[in-house]
Amino acid sequence: MPPAETRPPKVSRRTLVALAAILVIVVGIVIVAIAREANSRRLVAAAAVSRPAAPSRPPLTREEEKYIQALGPIHGAVERSAARMALGQVFYITKDLDRTELKERADEALTTYRGAGIKLRALAPPPSLQRAHEDYAAAVGLFERSVVEVLKMFDDGREEHMRSAAPFSREAVDKIREVGVKFWPHEFPPN
Repeated sequence: MPPAETRPPKVSRRTLVALAAILVIVVGIVIVAIAREANSRRLVAAAAVSRPAAPSRPPLTREEEKYIQALGPIHGAVERSAARMALGQVFYITKDLDRTELKERADEALTTYRGAGIKLRALAPPPSLQRAHEDYAAAVGLFERSVVEVLKMFDDGREEHMRSAAPFSREAVDKIREVGVKFWPHEFPPN
């Protein structure tokens, strides 16, 4: 008996077309992925090459340096109070801080901002920093106004005073950031 002929099973035309389509799709995906990777690397390399060096700022004068050093401790106190006050309000809203603790924070912040205002008025900025000094003082005034608004909540019990205080605080933070870039560029990196 002769051996039985073994023939490969017949593959339908439909199956062949489907396999070819799948192969074309897979090859297309691979080509797109390779092209994206190459384009991504080219863009990164171009960005690294074409980035101009950051302009160096002129060195500070002796008077400017002295003023900024005097402003440093005031700024530190203002920043700490602003952060404590903002967190206090968040913790109060989330019920992680009670009214008494929030009032204590608000009273402390008001004392800090008023003290900072007095210290700022005592500073004599050089003419080159006069405008920045005025902007910084205005920011401290806005923080103070914000806290005064929050403190009204403890007089009449209406929590919407916290919402009313928020724009003052936001504007103060923006002003501090604008001025801070000039005084402490490493604390306020560019966007």
